[in-house]
Amino acid sequence: MATRWGICSAGKISHDFTVALKSLPPEEHQVVAVAARELGSAQEFAKKHNIARAYGGYEELARDPDIDVVYIGVIHPYHLSTCLLFMNAKKNVLCEKPLAMNTKEVQEILASAKNNGVFFMEAVWTRFFPASVEIRRLLAEGEVGELKLVKSEFGVPLMHVARSVRKELGGGAMLDLGIYCLQFICMVYGEKPECIQAMGVCLETGVDETVVVTLKFSKNRMAVFTCSMGVQLSNDAIIMGTKGTIRWSMGRKLSTQVPEPYLPLNFINSTGMRYEAEEVRQCLLKGLKESAVMSHADSLLLAEVEDEVRRQVGVVYSQDCQ
Repeated sequence: MATRWGICSAGKISHDFTVALKSLPPEEHQVVAVAARELGSAQEFAKKHNIARAYGGYEELARDPDIDVVYIGVIHPYHLSTCLLFMNAKKNVLCEKPLAMNTKEVQEILASAKNNGVFFMEAVWTRFFPASVEIRRLLAEGEVGELKLVKSEFGVPLMHVARSVRKELGGGAMLDLGIYCLQFICMVYGEKPECIQAMGVCLETGVDETVVVTLKFSKNRMAVFTCSMGVQLSNDAIIMGTKGTIRWSMGRKLSTQVPEPYLPLNFINSTGMRYEAEEVRQCLLKGLKESAVMSHADSLLLAEVEDEVRRQVGVVYSQDCQ
């Protein structure tokens, strides 16, 4: 039986995720409904993607009995309320990264998932690529020897995007871009850093434009990452050990691992979100409530480090004051 998906929001990332789902076998994944704040937007989205049902409100999607799992693609500040809405309706959830605005909100989301007995996963899509699977295998088998240093950077010019520069919309380089670097580093080391040192440049709006972070882990292992929404960076990572190195690229190399989209995409290589969707399906088939690849503990770790980085850089959201 196919996993029946509901799509929450009719924005750009939801478009790309739906395109990614359509690259998977229809007998395994079906998009059966979409919801937006305005019915017209949902109807337009449904027509574009050939989806049977369109709702002008998230509550209607939460009440739909034919949904196995909901993909949440709303902007960052609304992740908490939307996750709680669907999980309280006993719906399984895949929520876009970053999971929430801070650790407190992440804890509330994870507690709700546990209390409601539903599957929940943060959609850190790059962790599920075949390349990431191969990296974890190489590390487990000791191919690079003793780990010493991980370096990563991700930068894309986003100063023209309102969502990225406005604090009330959850803007800032760390939450939008830095999470890619951070999740990669945490995947490699598998633990919380012992020391975090961050410096950054903030906009007049109060969000971070560029951030540089140094992390120290146990056994004197180090990591450095840079994220920026002001300039284009190399968007890659390198793992260095005593026996060799592993290189990872967010750009052209990933494009060889994703199928061609049936509709134009908003973001590069987005059909690669098919891998996280397939992970959700496999977890549901096994009756799991979380993924071992992107666990609840992983999401909490990311949030805790993000909070400390923002504290040192001086980025404070309204959610931090509640």
